[in-house]
Amino acid sequence: MDVDRTQVLAYRIAAHGLHRETAHPVDLPVLDLGIQDAGASSPRVAMASRLPAGADLADSSLTTVWTFRGAPHVVRRADVAGMAAQLWPRGDADAIARLGGAGTEFTNAGIAGLTAFTAGAEAMRAVVDREKTRGDVSTEVTARLPAGYSYDCRTCQATHVYGSLFQLVGLAAGVEVHGQSRPTTLSPLPRRHPVPRKSVGAGPLVTAYLRLHGPAGKADAAAFLGTNRTEAAAMWPDGLREVTVDGRAAYLPEDAITALRDAPDPRLVRLLPPFDPLLQSRDRDLLVPDAGRRKELWRPIGNPGAVLADGEIVGAWRTKATARKITITVTPFQRLTKTITAAIEAEAEQVARARGVGDAVVGFA
Repeated sequence: MDVDRTQVLAYRIAAHGLHRETAHPVDLPVLDLGIQDAGASSPRVAMASRLPAGADLADSSLTTVWTFRGAPHVVRRADVAGMAAQLWPRGDADAIARLGGAGTEFTNAGIAGLTAFTAGAEAMRAVVDREKTRGDVSTEVTARLPAGYSYDCRTCQATHVYGSLFQLVGLAAGVEVHGQSRPTTLSPLPRRHPVPRKSVGAGPLVTAYLRLHGPAGKADAAAFLGTNRTEAAAMWPDGLREVTVDGRAAYLPEDAITALRDAPDPRLVRLLPPFDPLLQSRDRDLLVPDAGRRKELWRPIGNPGAVLADGEIVGAWRTKATARKITITVTPFQRLTKTITAAIEAEAEQVARARGVGDAVVGFA
């Protein structure tokens, strides 16, 4: 099957629930991988982009945990234990790959990857026996682990456990993240699962990635998982079909082929928050072909939101908030029609509601 990027984007927009055909937050398909929390109520804004106007965004069946790449994600509570077992590294090489730069430090210290994950998860589980601040947990975990697990931080003149390990083991330790509190606090999940002893395989998560962000390749899935292509290939699931996207080989679950072929026309406008699930696709050049525009959207720090209109990302947006209103400034990437600008203003009201303020004012840079 051969498709172009326009068809792929139409498929992804539908797969991500952006046509607003889902009534309740817990049923959103993007929660199969979770919604990354970038602050400023971004998960609620992402949900508001996918739910009917006026839908209740509060759902006690959801929680926030550190998952992919150690980033905080809103997920279904019912999925946490399974996700912990699936994201547990396959072996030492996979564990070191996920640790990023800190992986080299563990290797140089003679600490095997799975040993680091196990010791870190057990230490965090023991420390987080009640709600505590993140800083206090870090201090206590650092004290429980051997010296090779920590480094001297020049910024605060203290010794800390490596941050990548700290956040990567939070899910395995059964720790819930309360990022809206200041400072961030951590608490034990109710009826939390034991620390995994062996990965059950990330195949279901790879399938979920391909269903939401496909057709895509092994390198894309590896980047999302935070590992390397060799490890992703070893996790590669069955039941996939090869699809050519503008000449590039990619894969999609076999049962999603019809949805790709028959993807509805994405005639809609949405204000996607920073780190929205749609923006998590690793083939960013397909999402936004212009390299300069990609640099505007995906920054080393401080990403803006993205304006989605009629199947394309047509601008970026940022907000300033007070207790009563938010001011949204849109930077268009192209000339916007009156219909699109009117739709943006309507969507701004959804952003305001998601952030718990009464009004929104929109300006165009």
